[in-house]
Amino acid sequence: MTGVDMRHVPYRGSAPALIDLLSGEVQVMFDLLPASIGYIRGGKLRALAVTTSMPSEALPGLPTVNKFLPGYEASTWNGVVVPKNTSTEIIDKLNRHINAGLADPNIKARLTDLGATSLPQSSADFGKLIADETEKWGKVIRTANIKAQ
Repeated sequence: MTGVDMRHVPYRGSAPALIDLLSGEVQVMFDLLPASIGYIRGGKLRALAVTTSMPSEALPGLPTVNKFLPGYEASTWNGVVVPKNTSTEIIDKLNRHINAGLADPNIKARLTDLGATSLPQSSADFGKLIADETEKWGKVIRTANIKAQ
């Protein structure tokens, strides 16, 4: 979106990448907040912004990238999926119980403390999220001519 040319360094996870960032071996990193929030809170790393569309509850006051680059949004998410032919009854029951857990104040507080955000939603909304994210990142891959290595 900006035309900035950055070199991707394929680390085997956040831990070795954070070591190089903290030592000055690399100058910038896009990382998952739960992996780096301790260093940010401890003053060892300076967070510039979050890549999600909404500010982080864990780091209030930290801007979003889309404040400076309208339309930018990148986030990771986790969800529960089931085999294709699972009955609607089972899907609805799982969805109800998972959403109840995500609404629990203790679980929500713990996720926030880790830098994560809970997104309770219907199974249809989750399916739409998967489809939208697949389309979005597919376009990025095609536009940037990214190839598997």
